[in-house]
Amino acid sequence: MAEFQLRLRRFDPESGEAAHWEQHTVDLEEHHSVLEGILQTKARVDGSIGIRCSCRAAICGSCGVRINGEPGLACNTHLDHAREAAIAAGTDGVIVVEPMGNMPVIKDLIVDMDAVHWKKIQRVTPWLINREPVPEREYIVERESMVDVTQTMACIQCGACVSDCLSMEVDPGFIGPAALAKAYRFVGDPRDDQHFERLDDLADDPQGIYDCTHCFKCVQACPKEVNPMGQIMRLRRLAGSDHEITDPNNGRRHEEAFTSLIRGYGLLHEAELLPRSYGGDSWFGKFHPAAGKELLASLPVVIKGLLRGKVNPKTAAFGHKLPKPALDSVRAIFDKVEGKSHSKRAERYELNLYVTGYDEDEHHASEPSTTTPEQGSDK
Repeated sequence: MAEFQLRLRRFDPESGEAAHWEQHTVDLEEHHSVLEGILQTKARVDGSIGIRCSCRAAICGSCGVRINGEPGLACNTHLDHAREAAIAAGTDGVIVVEPMGNMPVIKDLIVDMDAVHWKKIQRVTPWLINREPVPEREYIVERESMVDVTQTMACIQCGACVSDCLSMEVDPGFIGPAALAKAYRFVGDPRDDQHFERLDDLADDPQGIYDCTHCFKCVQACPKEVNPMGQIMRLRRLAGSDHEITDPNNGRRHEEAFTSLIRGYGLLHEAELLPRSYGGDSWFGKFHPAAGKELLASLPVVIKGLLRGKVNPKTAAFGHKLPKPALDSVRAIFDKVEGKSHSKRAERYELNLYVTGYDEDEHHASEPSTTTPEQGSDK
């Protein structure tokens, strides 16, 4: 047995008081979970402590909280590991537990998931829409197609990714990583009949797939390696590359402009990126009315950057210059990936890292492997 210090954030809306902190000592073996520590405190000290829990096996997702500032499952976080993280965070080993972010707090460690998380899940039509005509027996689906959606199916709806999403912190209306990962589960399923409609809806929404800022916080937060940001990027590729959906956020045009500038200059030409994103992917894009409007709106920021020496006028006007061998190397990468004509390849291979890879079991290292990248493994 060992002693652990838990610092819990308490909030009771019925009391009318502001949230406050309480610190308690628990006696448990080191391999026990933070959830066990909270439940021991609830049983022995204060029965009014509020926390959700059910399976205690990292399956139901009910006990999602923030531990030492990071989202996670209380039942899947060992006390000794949490204490080590607390020491690294400078809290003298005191394990700090608080409710998840980006959601209203109902009481103590319980947040209102209906108001945010489940509302956004409902937004993406989280069920299969059958293709017609419906077969008399079951649908026959290729194994590769189901492997493709296995990663998103692993989501346990704990809300950890929603808790740490920086886009939702700035824009609460953003559909969010959990809901968009759920959307890919059906967009990637060949049995669904509304692939284009789903993608068009999510691309057309100003708070949809192009509202993600690539902060990677949802990837780090997910306890099941669902990689929500990766699923959002796949939705974008399907919408832009496969269905050629042009969105009002200029997300697709922005990506195309970014890519062509890297191909042309070897480095990003920032002054060209904005006009090309709004006015068209060419040097003449800046003369488009939409681009001119955005350029005028950005002038105060540009002037401030010039005055403070953060913007070099020559570089802003003409872009960075790479030596020809370096530029040729960059363009060779594009030729290798996209083909010398820069046209779309006939088939795009999506590598799902959650289910593909080689079996690296040391016990069978001497035996020839029969697992191919397409067949995959659980690693």
